[in-house]
Amino acid sequence: MLEGAMITWFVLSVASLAFVIWDSVFNGVTSWVQRAAWILVVAYTGPIGCFLYLMACRRPFPGAHDAFTNKPWKQALNSEMHCLAGDATGILIAASIVPVLGLTNGWDSILEYTAGFVVGLFVFQAMMMRGMYDGDYWKAVRKTLFAETVSMNCVMAGMLPTMVVLASLWPNSTDPLSAEFWFRMSLASIVGLVTAFPVNYWLVASHLKHGCMTLPGKDVPHLGHRSPEINPEMSGTVSKAHLDEQMSHQGHSGGHDSMSMKSLPLAVQIILVAVSFLLLLLAGTVTNVFVPIHF
Repeated sequence: MLEGAMITWFVLSVASLAFVIWDSVFNGVTSWVQRAAWILVVAYTGPIGCFLYLMACRRPFPGAHDAFTNKPWKQALNSEMHCLAGDATGILIAASIVPVLGLTNGWDSILEYTAGFVVGLFVFQAMMMRGMYDGDYWKAVRKTLFAETVSMNCVMAGMLPTMVVLASLWPNSTDPLSAEFWFRMSLASIVGLVTAFPVNYWLVASHLKHGCMTLPGKDVPHLGHRSPEINPEMSGTVSKAHLDEQMSHQGHSGGHDSMSMKSLPLAVQIILVAVSFLLLLLAGTVTNVFVPIHF
């Protein structure tokens, strides 16, 4: 039964991934980071990721992308893709390596968390936001550290229990050369997607993270939101002040309402980060009840 489910899942996943890659190339109007994030997420979540892509990001017809994505939940989902793509990629890389090290499942989880955090922050989150900070990569890292941390912890609060529990049920799923491994990682990514959505919704609604933005000139001229990625087809550089000025004149409502970034007081950020770690610790504690976590 499991084998049949996996075969069906992988066939649907390959078809979903092929479609999203094709659509990203020929119908994509978002930044390259946004498109890469969706492609990776669909690679990990298969037909579920493809369904969400159709519902929240794909341009239904020329000129409609901005209006189509102008919903708070769609903005939140697109924002989450950067985090999930980076985190799941880092976790998958680490999960492919840790079996060779012969460590306990507790240390495995710590290494996977670290790898996910590094890839999520330094590749996807910082690269996505670099243009919003005058092209300063390290400034983007500093400015996105809070959002990435709380989002990453919520992703792991879903992925960690799923990975540990399924590894105990399917011993072969720790081998990266087995089909069970990739099926386990797919299921864990889907759970992580669900658990991280509420915090990403709040982050976008509070203007602490960006959602989906149409590259200017890629759909209807001058109607797309200024992407944090500097469009290589545009001459010169685009400053954050210019981006904010352009966004302030968009006049859209809902998820597209004034996409300029805000920040929380440092004390509030520390408290919220601590709460996210407590949620992660709680997830680990609950997991330990069903599958002992050893260090």
